[in-house]
Amino acid sequence: MQGVFITKASKFLPNDPISNDEMESYLGMIDGVPSKGKGLTLRNNGIKTRYYSIDKQGNSTHSNAQMTALAIEQLMDEEVSKKDIELLACGTTSPDNLLPSHAVMVHGELKCGPVELISPSGACCASMQALKFGYNSILAGSTTNAVVTGSEKLSSLMLAEHFEKETERLLEMDKNPIISFEKDFLRWMLSDGASALLLENKPRINSVSLKIEWLEIKSYANQLETCMYAGADKNEDGTTTGWKEYSSDAWLDKSIFAFKQDVKLLGREIVPIGTKYLKEILDKKEFDINTISYFLPHLSSEVFRGKIAEEIVKYDINIPQEKWFTNLTRIGNVGSGSIFLMVEELMNSGKLKAGEKILLMVPESARFSYAYCLLTVC
Repeated sequence: MQGVFITKASKFLPNDPISNDEMESYLGMIDGVPSKGKGLTLRNNGIKTRYYSIDKQGNSTHSNAQMTALAIEQLMDEEVSKKDIELLACGTTSPDNLLPSHAVMVHGELKCGPVELISPSGACCASMQALKFGYNSILAGSTTNAVVTGSEKLSSLMLAEHFEKETERLLEMDKNPIISFEKDFLRWMLSDGASALLLENKPRINSVSLKIEWLEIKSYANQLETCMYAGADKNEDGTTTGWKEYSSDAWLDKSIFAFKQDVKLLGREIVPIGTKYLKEILDKKEFDINTISYFLPHLSSEVFRGKIAEEIVKYDINIPQEKWFTNLTRIGNVGSGSIFLMVEELMNSGKLKAGEKILLMVPESARFSYAYCLLTVC
């Protein structure tokens, strides 16, 4: 069994960072009225700046595939060039098309040689599923390298114009033309960008590499209902009805394709389930959590920092705050791209020392999936 190593990490963040005060100048005001939920959401999530791949007129500056390809190109060097890529695994929540798949479109932008590819879809864990596919491929000896990515283009879905039909319909029904908090909430949470990792079957000499020790992923959809969703509407009994079951008029009237989140369900379930799973992994691996030097938790909001810290103590998992490494407040919540953006920043920081261990944590609220990964610096 050979090892699998992250030998390079890169990112692409579109355009200039956008402050909280600038957000509505890009996304627009629904029905011309400033959002009532924006201030509360931003106070809780702690995000100060983020990146959008649109301009102030709502025009796209980069597609998801273009951002991903630009991130991948920064991985290439004299040791591994585009023509040497053997596997391309691209995870995202927000592909540019329903078909062809995201990885296919990235391949087209990248213009490398013919490659094996896969497009994990979903939410935040999509990039970790891509990582596991690349990891397993190299571990099995099927390939000697793999490029894995996580990326999002979410800003275009959050433009005010996509909600105007719904507010018009509410006015016609003599109702308050304010979209639900479940929809408005995510307009101030999500942003754009791409991150990429190069995996190889041996570490690089004279530079930092990260050995993947283990990678565990599990879904709890068997016991929990849908929490975050798009292209569907949620029913009172917790089930969802997909976009195919609605008329094209209803797609606009009900903002079917908008991202929505059951905030109460999120707050109740996301931390306890994920912490219990972490405890199960640590017990199975007989791993001493005290040996880690860095903990990289994907936080959708800073409000979860305290909740996670409180919950892990219940399971005698001690990870002091000085070991936590995040960049949410500066880069924003880039969904599936966030965890690799943290890895990229830490890996290229000059701080890492051989032998240090790094624990990655990625919770996904779509229908509650979790990924944990242990890395060793070499």
